[in-house]
Amino acid sequence: MPRAIISPSVLASDFGQLSAECKRMIKGGAEWLHMDVMDGHFVPNITMGAPILTCVSKGVPGIFMDCHMMVAQPEKWVNDIADAGGALYCFHIEATNDPIALIHFIHERKMKAGVAISPDTPSSGITDEVGELADMLLVMTVYPGRGGQKFLDRCVPKVSELRTRFPEKDIEVDGGVGPKTIDVCADAGSNVIVAGTAIFGAAEPEKVISLLKSTVDTAQARIAAARR
Repeated sequence: MPRAIISPSVLASDFGQLSAECKRMIKGGAEWLHMDVMDGHFVPNITMGAPILTCVSKGVPGIFMDCHMMVAQPEKWVNDIADAGGALYCFHIEATNDPIALIHFIHERKMKAGVAISPDTPSSGITDEVGELADMLLVMTVYPGRGGQKFLDRCVPKVSELRTRFPEKDIEVDGGVGPKTIDVCADAGSNVIVAGTAIFGAAEPEKVISLLKSTVDTAQARIAAARR
């Protein structure tokens, strides 16, 4: 079974201390840092781009930047994000007409490829071919574009369906995830957990990271046992 990975969303961090915030999360047990790149077109908000990612990469050597590309024409930004030190490039299936070619392009630039679906997109939007080729699948549990939204329970069955089709794939959930909602995500089969406010806003973020990770590990062991 895929192992538990916690990817704190820097959208909830203090952007004035971005490198220090990333270091704080890594010290607290996070393996990935979730970087929300928004362009004002695919979503109404604008956040960060390649220049900021470049600074973070230089300031935090070895960081694994899990780049969630909430952008129109995601093909346009692959080279920039790769040059900036991105480790995983996750695009939205709704934003491209040729996901297969885009995944190959991402792989050519030595990044992992992720495919995301928004709340109104069914899990069938990720075909077997796309899912097998991608390194990670992301199920949004809020609408992309801004932080602090309420967790959408109706998105959870999509995680279960994808886990059934892709038992060894990294499956990420993003949006409103924290100690109160981690159980349902983990039980559905998600192993990569994005949490923003729940971690960055905590007095002891390392304890939240540990809780999220242990919940996923327990659920994954249960799922594996049920298959045997």
